[in-house]
Amino acid sequence: MADTARARKLAKRIAQIVASGLEHEVKDPRLAMVTVTDARVTPDLRDATVYYTVFGDHADYASTAAALASATGVLRSRVGQQTGVRFTPTLTFVADTVPDNARRMEELLAKAKEADEEVARLASGAMPAGDADPYRTATDDDEFATDGADAEQFSDADVRRGPQSG
Repeated sequence: MADTARARKLAKRIAQIVASGLEHEVKDPRLAMVTVTDARVTPDLRDATVYYTVFGDHADYASTAAALASATGVLRSRVGQQTGVRFTPTLTFVADTVPDNARRMEELLAKAKEADEEVARLASGAMPAGDADPYRTATDDDEFATDGADAEQFSDADVRRGPQSG
């Protein structure tokens, strides 16, 4: 059975080794604006997924993916030398979507805040559609009053006694 704590430690170490390798060993100009954000290792320690972000536009992501694919062998060798595990995990590079998702969430929250402020502004000058106090208040005199024909059916004694079973 695999040790998840060992897999987490190895993943953290792989992220450090890959980031250092990209900075110092791989001399590809397409990898100048790459940041390694995370790494995950499968429980059997055979495969590692390295997540990265790129500062730039969509074209930069495509060129960075190609550069990382070409540098995978060098980086895997470096990981094997510096980790000392029996089987060096294969490296798979995946563009990290968390920053894009976070930016999109921030935009949605800002839009919702603007909508809330607009509703609050409209509500501040609003007037009730009906009476200011739409609820009828009962007084002692009209507490048992009913409308029209029903008023003649019941006497005060019937109201006090309640429903009769019968």
